[in-house]
Amino acid sequence: MKYSDIDESKNAFVFELDNVIYPEKDYLYQVYYLFASFLEYTELLDAKLITDLMVTAYVAEGNDVVFDRVKEKFNIEEKYRVNFIHLLLTAKLPLKLLVYQNVLELMQEIVVDRKKLFIVTNGNPAQQLNKIKQVDWHGFEQYLTCYFAEEIVPKPEPDVLHLLMKDHDLKRKDIVMIGNSDVDALCAEACGIDYIDVNDFL
Repeated sequence: MKYSDIDESKNAFVFELDNVIYPEKDYLYQVYYLFASFLEYTELLDAKLITDLMVTAYVAEGNDVVFDRVKEKFNIEEKYRVNFIHLLLTAKLPLKLLVYQNVLELMQEIVVDRKKLFIVTNGNPAQQLNKIKQVDWHGFEQYLTCYFAEEIVPKPEPDVLHLLMKDHDLKRKDIVMIGNSDVDALCAEACGIDYIDVNDFL
């Protein structure tokens, strides 16, 4: 799918952040590397072994169990959970987060066409903002308006989209939402706006 395939009457594009604009693992894996390096410094453990375990645990079970798996395998103290959570929220990454190439091209066409770009994201607002600040936006950040759904009501509840429409004087027919999950699809449906799965572009 390409930008030219989208109804040209649409003038506002709403994106989720993680796994829609960039791959979330690119953020998490760098956090794991930083945390492993911290444990290597404080506990004299092998940072590479820890990083590998964290990545394996994430792929198999998700981020919520990653610290527990490290704690079990390397017998580290519970007190380090606080450090891990703090890093997840505030990490300064070694490398910039790169936008999916096809999504970058889509955004370029939206901006050139003088249409509005929004990010509406679930998740911890501090963490999501930290991610946004470390994406290589190629100058598009000046065209982005961001909403953190958890500051209102998390998606799939449509409250954040109702606020966005009110703030920017938009109607349902003006908007298309681009996401990658049932949560995003249900949110768009609840709000009565068109929805496209980002995988149609990737």
